[in-house]
Amino acid sequence: MASPQIQSVKQYWDSMAKVKEPPTIETMRLNDHYWAGLTSEPGDVDYIEASVDGIPALWAVPKGAVWDRVIICLHGGGYIVGSRYSHRKIFAHIAKAIGCRALIIDYRLTPEHPHPAQSDDAIGAYRSVLEAGVKPAHIILAGDSAGGGLALATLLRARDIGLPLPAGAVTMSAWTDLALSGVSYDSNAEKDLVFHREMVSGLVQMLLGPDGNRADPHISPLAGDLSGLPPVYLQVGGDECLLDDSIAFADRAKSAGVDAKLDVFPEMLHSFQMAAGRAPEADTAVARIAEWACPLLGLPAK
Repeated sequence: MASPQIQSVKQYWDSMAKVKEPPTIETMRLNDHYWAGLTSEPGDVDYIEASVDGIPALWAVPKGAVWDRVIICLHGGGYIVGSRYSHRKIFAHIAKAIGCRALIIDYRLTPEHPHPAQSDDAIGAYRSVLEAGVKPAHIILAGDSAGGGLALATLLRARDIGLPLPAGAVTMSAWTDLALSGVSYDSNAEKDLVFHREMVSGLVQMLLGPDGNRADPHISPLAGDLSGLPPVYLQVGGDECLLDDSIAFADRAKSAGVDAKLDVFPEMLHSFQMAAGRAPEADTAVARIAEWACPLLGLPAK
């Protein structure tokens, strides 16, 4: 049974679904702090403003962190909202659990900047971390929702342009399929009131425009050739409409010979990990990420 504490996530999404007049994008961006409010402060973490390849970013540096291991973090928000500030705490929780630094980047948002701006920013950040001397085997890409899909798509783009691949990627409620083919859009429609197919289709239109390619693997990674990718770990809520995005990606990755791990958390909704520090389900998810990531990065488990 879901904990009382995790209800804050459901209440947040339900409140969005019950709004009669959809807010403007500008209002949604101003209200990012409500999303951030789901997450507790992890404590013993310093935040350092940065610019990486011209992209605004934020370093989250836990006390005692190993500096030569880095998580490059890509926030969620449907590519229209979200920022390094809305997600600094959740990624800091993850970095603290692993014991390394996290680089949270503010990739460009739609509709002002359609695809491939987001892909360009993500691969630019990855290339910059490599050029700073961090070994690819010491880097993990991470993201939730749209950021999760972007993390996986960045693996494909790095492979396709000949960059050395990172140690792996971890995602939370990843949006991997811009064709919106998942059956869970229908089977979970009464549980997940926000991420219905019509709403998500609107996000696709803003991201790609009317003539965009929904099968472009550099933004819709489920459509790509997944062979040769490093290990991936996908977490997803059992009650969310994007459930099948993670299930299908994990299945196709395994079929392509990729070391893919999938965790489906029963009764959980989209990006439930945002309740880290407040809800046991979110804390368990963060701990599992660290258990997966530490040996991959050559770090001792805590």
